[in-house]
Amino acid sequence: MKILMLVSSMHAGGAERVAATLVNAWAERGDAVTLTPTYSSKGTCFYPLSDKVELAWLADLSGTRASGAMAAFKRLLTLRRYIRDTRPDVIVSFLTNVNVAAILATRGLGIPLIVCERTNPVAETTTGTVWRKLRRLLYPRADMVTVQAEDTAGPFSRQVPGIKRLAVIPNPLPAPLLDAPRVRQREDGPRELLAMGRLVTDKQFDLLIDVFARLAPDFPDWNLRIWGEGPERAALEQQVARLGLQSRVSLPGRTEAPWDELARGQAFVLSSLVEGFPNVLLEAMSLGLPCVAFDCPSGPREMTRDGEDALLVPAGNRDALRDALARLMGDVALREQLGLRGAAAVRQRYALASVLAEWDELFEAVREGR
Repeated sequence: MKILMLVSSMHAGGAERVAATLVNAWAERGDAVTLTPTYSSKGTCFYPLSDKVELAWLADLSGTRASGAMAAFKRLLTLRRYIRDTRPDVIVSFLTNVNVAAILATRGLGIPLIVCERTNPVAETTTGTVWRKLRRLLYPRADMVTVQAEDTAGPFSRQVPGIKRLAVIPNPLPAPLLDAPRVRQREDGPRELLAMGRLVTDKQFDLLIDVFARLAPDFPDWNLRIWGEGPERAALEQQVARLGLQSRVSLPGRTEAPWDELARGQAFVLSSLVEGFPNVLLEAMSLGLPCVAFDCPSGPREMTRDGEDALLVPAGNRDALRDALARLMGDVALREQLGLRGAAAVRQRYALASVLAEWDELFEAVREGR
């Protein structure tokens, strides 16, 4: 099968990581796969790709990365010509702005298109009014729309009425994580509580730092390490300094080896206000890290069983987060138990082969017009 995957860029990010996982898997099994970043130019691919994946950079094909209506229109025309000339069997696009462009570029070409929302489109606040209106207007023209969690599907179908087919498909665990060694808990010595994500307000790392400040005196052998980069760095660094936690809280930036860094931790915390599908929580659980997560929309509730393979706390509740972290940080047996059960659960449910089978069902449905 000839598959075209469209993404905005291949910089570091959850959507980009999933795109790389999928195109690599499709190419390795024998599909003819092309990955087309629609904005970034050649040489900006953060995640490793199989040599069997063809890369076509739209910015290079169109000769522009400029912003503005004329540049966007030029890239749209270039994308349409590229699709018309290459005639893929199916197109998959990620993220609202790319989805809108894909719908416009494929109109009248008769090529099945699956557009995928990569955040929670109902709860998130970063998509502007214009994009929301375009989504409502154009998504009904796509052959299939996907979201990542069951609790998103109903509200989104009401937000964007007229969608032909709406499917829920989770993110896959990258294949190396299925066989990765599981984190072992230390009885004593320094321990790290880990968080990971873009340093943006929706991740609520400021809240997490405040909660850790309340825990720090009682857990002198625990430190908090927050991996990631983003516009909130300066504010978070100032907060850490104001609280006098420079020796206990670190923000080392972006890492090209996130799984290695997760494997060095003793516990993981997700403090987000909203998620589409928290890849990092899935990956932390798969490595056997005991996890505490806010019950935010969407993903954590579907991914975990509170008290069995993770600790789930009411979204935004600082006291509940503090209590859950104190419980976890103070009980090595609980950490070992949650880590063991969590790894087993997600390695089974989100195995790459299982998720690829779900994608194959979508491909068959849109190609047959079902």
